[in-house]
Amino acid sequence: MLQTSAIALSEEEERCRIAQLQAGSEEAFDRLIAEYAPPLYRLAYRLLNDPADADDVVQEVFLKVFCSIGQFQGNCPLKAWLCRITVNTVANQNRWWRRHRKQERPLDAPETGGCPLDFLADDNAQSPFQSLVSRETQELVQSALLRLSEPSRVILVLREMEDLSYEEVSEILHISLGTVKSRLARARQSLKGEMETMLEPAQGGVPEWSPAD
Repeated sequence: MLQTSAIALSEEEERCRIAQLQAGSEEAFDRLIAEYAPPLYRLAYRLLNDPADADDVVQEVFLKVFCSIGQFQGNCPLKAWLCRITVNTVANQNRWWRRHRKQERPLDAPETGGCPLDFLADDNAQSPFQSLVSRETQELVQSALLRLSEPSRVILVLREMEDLSYEEVSEILHISLGTVKSRLARARQSLKGEMETMLEPAQGGVPEWSPAD
């Protein structure tokens, strides 16, 4: 779940925070980074499957925030804006890799002493994704995710792994609720198909996994 260490802000409190950021408050930027760097890193890692690339993305995200906060109109929640910048930065990085490296990214996670989602967990509460599936299935899902198209991977990570609401996903991706639901349904089917393909030689079936509604 995309959680932060801060208590949820009211609309008035968020407007005050944005005003402080736009006024150039170093304290406000430091607090923003402290609260959002860990969950944005986790989001970037789940989309890229590389810790160094995810770290680069987060640094670039906050640089973009610093440069563009003055133009932020507050027409969406600050969290949604930050997630949108992160998703777009990941997309730009993926395009750079395809253009300059001309090769597929590895499917195996870096050696971190555990499965990829264990490495990413930086809070005490398990996400619905983590509590529903076994470690082996988590690893399988992470590998299958990387085989999907970028739009499918993004919407599954935001909804299923970060446990964002349909409304939040709609804000982040700038698409309607109906498009969120239809794209998510197709992405789930694609993921299931990839998992079946990966498991067929070994098990002939897919572990039970019921995605969030």
